[in-house]
Amino acid sequence: MKAVVLQPVPPAKPGEIFYPLQPVNLPTPEPSPGQVQLRILAASLNHRDLFQRRGLYPGTAPSIPLLADGYGIVTTPTSRFHKKRVLVNPAKGWLKDPRGPENAFAILGGTKHYPNGTLQEYAVFDEEELVEAPSHLSAEEAAALPLCGLTAWRATMTKGQVEKGDIVLITGIGGGVALMALLFAVRKGARVFVTSSNPEKIERAKKLGAEGGVLYTSATWEKELAAMAGGKIDAVIDGAGGDIVTRMSRVIRDGGRIVSYGMTLGPSLPFSMAAVLRNVDLLGSTMGSRKEFTDMVEFVAQHGIRPVISRVVTGMDVNDLEGLWDDMEKGKQFGKLVVKLADDEETAKL
Repeated sequence: MKAVVLQPVPPAKPGEIFYPLQPVNLPTPEPSPGQVQLRILAASLNHRDLFQRRGLYPGTAPSIPLLADGYGIVTTPTSRFHKKRVLVNPAKGWLKDPRGPENAFAILGGTKHYPNGTLQEYAVFDEEELVEAPSHLSAEEAAALPLCGLTAWRATMTKGQVEKGDIVLITGIGGGVALMALLFAVRKGARVFVTSSNPEKIERAKKLGAEGGVLYTSATWEKELAAMAGGKIDAVIDGAGGDIVTRMSRVIRDGGRIVSYGMTLGPSLPFSMAAVLRNVDLLGSTMGSRKEFTDMVEFVAQHGIRPVISRVVTGMDVNDLEGLWDDMEKGKQFGKLVVKLADDEETAKL
């Protein structure tokens, strides 16, 4: 079967490497007891895939198929999912504890910690890590959901505790997690505002349900946000870091919540005394449990939510795939970058 991995390169410092993509032929995997074989129909990228190519992601292993997001059809006749379209839980080791993983936690795709991925024609997974895909989603939309949907669900619902009527800020709109957080919060009945450096992205976010947005390139964007919202912010869902706590301490309500699921502006997040005096909660949030994954997929099905797709590439030609990584590197995308591996109808007879 065909797969795409990272091509080994001479040793270099992290950040000074950029692993090339390498097409390979691997033996088609066969399931062990408790496992099922999945024909991968579509997969999608996350920022971790860019970090892996730069050598900035722990445990990166060039011989392991890439990508954590996968959607496909189960080909194992003895499985309760036989011939059904399913989503793959993008991690393992975390069952249901809302505080954090009960066991060693590892994310799917391109690492020695979980030596499997979705950028391959066939893959084998534990049956318990699969969830039937919502029927209203296309193959591309389904593949776009798992990792960003799980991350956004935990950040917005478990940690952010977003409820109807809350005023919510989602920073850096355009990435997969931020967009899913927007869709979840809007369906929950919250009033949602966004930040971006691009006015067009703010306008597109408004079409998805955001009330408005501000450019974070403005020196006083938090004041503009407060005036626009007409009230104190209840929760912030943030993937940038930087000075978000300092800025929000001026406009967030007492006891408000700032949930950090990433720090693209740097590896630290200063916590100010002003935030302490406002009783602000700063909450870290990464991925989520199997239960949260199942809850998230159920919410998507109930509310007919569709992940936003930025671009789709068909097939595993590495020259075509490079364009997806280039979009992510340059921040061009609004939504998910998807690889379509096979046609749904062609695999219906499997």
